[in-house]
Amino acid sequence: MTRKTVHLAVYDSYADWETGHTTAYLARNGFTVRTVGPTAGSVTTLGGLRIQPDLALADVRPEDSALLILTGADLWESGDELAPFARTARTFLDAGVPVAAICGATAGLAREGLLDDRAHTSAVSFHLAATGYAGGARYVEADAVTDGDLITAGPTEPVAFAREVFARLGVYEGRKLDAWYRLFHDSDASAYEVLAG
Repeated sequence: MTRKTVHLAVYDSYADWETGHTTAYLARNGFTVRTVGPTAGSVTTLGGLRIQPDLALADVRPEDSALLILTGADLWESGDELAPFARTARTFLDAGVPVAAICGATAGLAREGLLDDRAHTSAVSFHLAATGYAGGARYVEADAVTDGDLITAGPTEPVAFAREVFARLGVYEGRKLDAWYRLFHDSDASAYEVLAG
């Protein structure tokens, strides 16, 4: 594997819509997206799609990855079943490999203590406060937030989430990054010319 591999966490109740822009445009720009499940067994998304993970969580290593993406899922709110993914996020961050978390995955990172000392966002501040984490003072009211190697976003911001991932990995920069965001977030047709150029 190369550093152009991105690992996408998939698990039962995974919120399909939250990472579509991110993974599609990473793949279109030379990245390989590999899915990571709790085990090698298939999972079912909130939309009812069955996904056969490329590998099990136990087989993921930061040195083989450019980024770990954690998506929202009902399971983040219903117990500790996904806690191993948050612990893996800690391993990635400790190794200097970026982690991007959206929706309920931010609550998992909060419970793991990964948001205590980093600027972050989520659906709403009280959602994270309910986890008992110590990072409330670092909460930012924004569509998406990047603090070093950590990207966070709320469930209604898949396009802003993708923008932050692209900026962090150098997929798009400057005018092209702005144009990509304007095209997909604002439906600004004039942005297409900048992207195509």
